[in-house]
Amino acid sequence: MASEEMRYGMLGEDPATVEEKLAKYSGEVGWEYLKDHYENGVLFFVDPDLKLEEVGAAISADETEQIQAWLKSADLVKIEGLHVAQWEDTDQQFQALVVSPFVLCRPIS
Repeated sequence: MASEEMRYGMLGEDPATVEEKLAKYSGEVGWEYLKDHYENGVLFFVDPDLKLEEVGAAISADETEQIQAWLKSADLVKIEGLHVAQWEDTDQQFQALVVSPFVLCRPIS
């Protein structure tokens, strides 16, 4: 899915199932698409051992304890300058999932 095709929206405002909503708001994008989200402080890296959809579902369900556990274990990490330096001038592609106001991502190998 091209970056311009990703739709934004709160998962709760859509009558589809959680799985359908997560699929609708996910796709493959380049760093240029994610850069604005990084600058707004809402971009998070999801460890490859986790499914983006699983993390997105936990965020949409406000599963605070699970989210805190992922943050503590660094399975969910807020993107910082060190990451940006690695991706800024590359053609790196990412899996991304919008769970407004957050965007979850991970590089595609």
